Amino acid sequence: MKYDLFVSDFDGTLVRADGTISEHTKQVIAEYRARGGIFTVCTGRMVPSILPRAKELGITSGPVIAFQGSVVYDMGKGEVIRAGCFPREAALFLIRLLEKEGLHIHIYTVWDLFTNRRDGMLEAYEKVCGVKAEVPACPLSEFAEREKLDIVKVLVMVEPEKREALRERLSQRLGEEYYVTSSSDWLVEVMPAGENKGKAVTFLSGYYHIPRERIAAAGDQLNDLPMLEAAGGKFAVSNGVDALKRAATVIPSNEEDGVAYALEQYVMKGDAQAPEGGQQ
Repeated sequence: MKYDLFVSDFDGTLVRADGTISEHTKQVIAEYRARGGIFTVCTGRMVPSILPRAKELGITSGPVIAFQGSVVYDMGKGEVIRAGCFPREAALFLIRLLEKEGLHIHIYTVWDLFTNRRDGMLEAYEKVCGVKAEVPACPLSEFAEREKLDIVKVLVMVEPEKREALRERLSQRLGEEYYVTSSSDWLVEVMPAGENKGKAVTFLSGYYHIPRERIAAAGDQLNDLPMLEAAGGKFAVSNGVDALKRAATVIPSNEEDGVAYALEQYVMKGDAQAPEGGQQ
């Protein structure tokens, strides 16, 4: 096989709009793993949200990547093998800044989600992710400080038409300790600087002693770009953003089993060669 490790984004890439994964995709992933390949999911979701979906894919051993790359969980060992958290004061500064703007905020530890607002957007988020948020009785900044939380991600839920302006504003306002990105039309996410999907791929390269050129990655959003940059094989589903597609080989959409197509045509097909980048 051309690639020994295949890293796929989850929402918008592997999963269809109705939240399901096709049986064909599951079968192809199983075949890839049976041939000795390591298949992993790299998502912005929290660990408790992605673990059941990984098991649905038959991943009972090997890594699962959560929180935009800052947390790596080993399914076989049943433990976190890497976690990148905010320095506590940096997290508190960020939360207070967002509170002053009156925004809908989520803060995450490896296992828990806390929010300052229960509304329709939160209920939709909980349903999609299969998690339940806790709403503290005090401001999130006060709660995080009192409980000495180790925060791995801070997220803002926002109307799609306001997302890009907020992302730009936070990128300009925050310093070098922060990485601001987006994984959907209604989410702006802030990570500790240097914590992204690309760092997770680099970590797994060292962990499994697999060189970069034998790793492939697939995604759909800008937050997937660091992951593709860290991999030798770069794939973007056709429903992805243009900036990602310009840097990758374009495969069918998430509705058309794009990840399965990449595995069949560019990974397990012996005479096929996947370009290092550029649209196809």
